[in-house]
Amino acid sequence: METGAGAGRDAGARPYDVVLYGATGFVGALTAEYLAGHAPAGCRWALAGRSYDRLAALRDRLAAGRPHLAELPLLVADSADPDSLRELAASARVVATTVGPYVWYGEPLVAACAEAGTDYLDLTGEAEFVDRVYVRHDARARETGARIVHACGFDSVPHDLGVLFTVRQLPEDVPLRIDGFVRAGAVFSGGTFASALTAFGRGRQTAAAARERRLHAPRLVGRRARAPLGAPRFSAETGTWALPLPTLDPRVVARSAAALGRYGPDFRYRHYASVKTLPMALGGTAVLGATVTAAQLPFVRNWLMDRYAAGSGPSAERRARSWFTVRFVGEGGGRRVLTEVSGGDPGYDETAKMLAESALCLAHDRLPATAGQVTTAVAMGDALTARLRAAGLRFRVAHTG
Repeated sequence: METGAGAGRDAGARPYDVVLYGATGFVGALTAEYLAGHAPAGCRWALAGRSYDRLAALRDRLAAGRPHLAELPLLVADSADPDSLRELAASARVVATTVGPYVWYGEPLVAACAEAGTDYLDLTGEAEFVDRVYVRHDARARETGARIVHACGFDSVPHDLGVLFTVRQLPEDVPLRIDGFVRAGAVFSGGTFASALTAFGRGRQTAAAARERRLHAPRLVGRRARAPLGAPRFSAETGTWALPLPTLDPRVVARSAAALGRYGPDFRYRHYASVKTLPMALGGTAVLGATVTAAQLPFVRNWLMDRYAAGSGPSAERRARSWFTVRFVGEGGGRRVLTEVSGGDPGYDETAKMLAESALCLAHDRLPATAGQVTTAVAMGDALTARLRAAGLRFRVAHTG
């Protein structure tokens, strides 16, 4: 069975197909700009946020040269006002949010969407938030038909869909082994930095949330899907040093593998940063270690956040020079394949594109019937891959053997 957004609901009774919440933030405004240029005719979409004046100013910018957007609907809502979020969720088929750190600001909107049967998308890379949402809201979302899809930006779309693309190149019904190697040339915004520092400083809470999730999650029977932390090594396949990345991405991949039989009876994924030289690898490890250590001290964490204010980000010129590449080495059934997903600025331009296309995909494409907390591969899979390829991201097979 396939369906579009709003399965089991009268989609026509809701005034909006897509609502973008947090539209006036840095990534939110980029996402709004993308929707302004790419939402199909007939798509009913709206901007939402805390300040009507800021929303109106954004609408004026979008409408310059696009007269049809002069009356784009504006919705005022605040994460501290649950009633406003419930009203927002009830008005839309799909709500996409850029308001983070999500562990602080995200859960009330998830709760509202799960209750209203509204599809929810975000950009989180926060494992604690994802696990707490699963425990508290997955069951209700399954009852109402809502799809809760986290990590719809650089975390974790290229990795989740890149692994799915790689799996498609390998034999079926055999054990599969895939390693992902991430390279990027880009800078980060204040909001991204704040989210990372928040996650680094909440190690105990993150571990507790993971334990609680394991108590609630059903066990996988007759199959295995794993994402163990690899060891640092030199990768002959890519000619780079590989450093294990303990991010949300491998967890997302493993959950896709657990949900989709195409990943085979025994699936393993490892996730690495790809660094050209050993000194760069050692330096990157030292910087990461220092940042994690600093994040444990509240006064240092707050000082760092103040220096990189949320809502700020790199210029258009700097973003135009940014890029990312993720290479995947897959093996199974006697076949070996090297694939690649690549694009432009990962943290902003491409992330805005991924979030917007994910929202349009849920709203307008024929998709598998899913509900509850699901990954991009499970909820949208090949349909979203096709959208992103059409939008300029590259998915390619580099080598087979």
